[in-house]
Amino acid sequence: MKTRCVIIDDEPIARSVIKKHLENIPNTNVIAECRNAMEAISVLQKDKVDLMFLDIQMPKLTGLDFLKTLKNPPKVIIVTAYRDFAIEGYELDVIDYLLKPVSFERFLKAMNKYFENNDSRPILLSDDRQSLSPDLFIYVKENKKVQKIYLKDILYIESLKEYIRIHTNSNKIVTKVQIGYIEKQLPQDHFLRIHKSFIVGLMHVTAFTSHSIEIGDIELPLSRSYKESVLKSLKYYDKTL
Repeated sequence: MKTRCVIIDDEPIARSVIKKHLENIPNTNVIAECRNAMEAISVLQKDKVDLMFLDIQMPKLTGLDFLKTLKNPPKVIIVTAYRDFAIEGYELDVIDYLLKPVSFERFLKAMNKYFENNDSRPILLSDDRQSLSPDLFIYVKENKKVQKIYLKDILYIESLKEYIRIHTNSNKIVTKVQIGYIEKQLPQDHFLRIHKSFIVGLMHVTAFTSHSIEIGDIELPLSRSYKESVLKSLKYYDKTL
């Protein structure tokens, strides 16, 4: 399920920056952009909002005063040009306090704070899906601990219904997320669905047959429905297999 976001700022450029950053964050959706607190109140009354990006200095009502009026506010990330209100913001239990101009790297850290506290879904820490750089990784939550996993280390991923088990050379990590979700987050050039219950890291595939994929000594089933796409990704075009 996508995180429903609202951007509240009287400056169009500031709203545009936040919206652009969110376009690089998987499974987020900007449902409204508001110029002031009054517009935001209207949105909150009619829509479910998970996360607000809130400016402080706005006409009629400041962001912090607006936040104080809400009985059960959504999660909030402050985005402002003023340092002076940070303590007051954290006293209101905001997730993070960002100073303009907000870089994507700093924005991403704030979003990870949100997901670590509110969701177990992994978040890709890169907006580059085409290349698998050595430093590309995900965070996943196992029990109450957040684990960091480098994508290059993932051998394969196994479905456990509402959970998945991520297999690496050194570890096995179980997290509550469905395999279809993680499949959409991984770079398709480097990870491949071979069965309803398995995704493999292509760089780790060592052998295959018409009905199985091998990763070293591990043999995984190759489903008939995935066979054609798998062989194409493996660049094997002999139809006699």
